[in-house]
Amino acid sequence: MEHREEELIRQHLTHDEDLRALYTEHQELKQKLEVFRHKHYLTNEEEVEEKRIQKLKLASKDRMMAILGRYQQEAR
Repeated sequence: MEHREEELIRQHLTHDEDLRALYTEHQELKQKLEVFRHKHYLTNEEEVEEKRIQKLKLASKDRMMAILGRYQQEAR
């Protein structure tokens, strides 16, 4: 996530509960992925889990970007 996007998200976290929940989920998934990235070898099950987490993380980012898009539309 770009610094500018993260800054925009943080501006709206205090008053948007959905965005806050998505941001928290995104950060948790990011931490889980870091565990896999620090391993030298992944089992087949771990590879599948890593892919699943990557997809969930991307989906949460897409939903956050949609919310930010609505805020940007309102600002115009």
